[in-house]
Amino acid sequence: MTKYHFTGIKGSGMSPLAQILHDVGNEVQGSDIEKYFFTEKPLHERDINVLLFDDDNIKEGMTVIAGNAFPDNHPEIVKAKELGLEVIRYHDFLGDYMGQFTSIAVTGAHGKTSTTGLLSHVLSGYKPTSYLIGDGTGKGVKDASNFVFEACEYRRHFLAYNPDYAIMTNIDFDHPDYFNDIDDVFQAFQSMAMQVKKGIIACGDDTYLQKIKAPVPVLYYGFGEHNDFAARNLEKTTEGTSFDVFVRNEFYHRFSIPMFGDHAVLNSLSVISLCHYEHVPADIIQKGLETFEGVKRRFTETAIDNRVLIDDYAHHPTEITATVQSARQKFPTRKIVAIFQPHTFTRTQKFLTEFAESLSLADQVYLCEIFGSARENAGDLTIQTLADIIEGSHILNEETVDQLLAHENAIFLFMGAGDVQKYQQAFEQKLSDC
Repeated sequence: MTKYHFTGIKGSGMSPLAQILHDVGNEVQGSDIEKYFFTEKPLHERDINVLLFDDDNIKEGMTVIAGNAFPDNHPEIVKAKELGLEVIRYHDFLGDYMGQFTSIAVTGAHGKTSTTGLLSHVLSGYKPTSYLIGDGTGKGVKDASNFVFEACEYRRHFLAYNPDYAIMTNIDFDHPDYFNDIDDVFQAFQSMAMQVKKGIIACGDDTYLQKIKAPVPVLYYGFGEHNDFAARNLEKTTEGTSFDVFVRNEFYHRFSIPMFGDHAVLNSLSVISLCHYEHVPADIIQKGLETFEGVKRRFTETAIDNRVLIDDYAHHPTEITATVQSARQKFPTRKIVAIFQPHTFTRTQKFLTEFAESLSLADQVYLCEIFGSARENAGDLTIQTLADIIEGSHILNEETVDQLLAHENAIFLFMGAGDVQKYQQAFEQKLSDC
């Protein structure tokens, strides 16, 4: 049994990896800053020791897994090297670990977390499956034959992986602090495609993914008739969505999902396509689709009297549009109130007009201060810059959430990749005081 220490254990990939290694019988501990993150809850549930950063955490006999955000001069990493311990970067460890399974990477600018969660759930109903989801959820199964994991394109980290399969949901320009432009993003995905060993499931409605070249079969899914797997005859209701799947223009099966919006259909179709390729029976796929309860911070609903508060990770104009569309389908007669916290100054600056357009799809817009990052905590623009181009929008802070009380019987979309939850929590407190 190996003893692993995770430097940065609360990370969205680090936490689930720690959970996986614990589940299969290893001794696991880790360290991080004191601030609470939702990714640590499953660690505490497993009694995994979560410490504060300190070089005294590092002991003889450990293997240290280091989060990508922490430089080589971090005190714990320095101590580990002084002791002659093996120090492995997160993505390098994961790349090696998946070699013992049929590995399936899920990547794309948008939808990868939801798709990873859905695929993990569906495959678990067919064969033992371990999985790592970017919402901080992981599970290790000792006799697993499949390993499903979320693979992020940021800083080309996914090039550490050589998976058997890859699902590619879309290509979009989402990290202007790293990528030069959309063509740079495409080249990263093209490099990833060359490393896949058995097959790629790609969205054929995406212009860039249509250009992907690979040494393995590339199967396309989407709404267009040119796709190998096509969704047709959609029926959208307030309970979910049903659709027929055609495989190379031959009817395969009609599926129903308790999810909303076109993006949910596409995510489901990618899972159906992969499972069909791996000969998973349609009835098992359907059972998995209908029993999936979602992933953290993706359209997570809280009902309080006649209001519904929805927590969602949407932080890009494409994702905001999809979240508003989902709300419109599920709550067609209700007013949609968007509360948005931009994430990073570079992204806000790059997509200022697109943010304004997507947010304007809601009936009312409230904007929170821009959430910086470890890489950038200031910029030339402010939240007022965005507010000035969204007609009727308002600036919101924790002390002024009572503005939201004016909206009765409404749907509140709290969107962002920072700490937008604090605004929701403040509003929930106001509602409880009423």
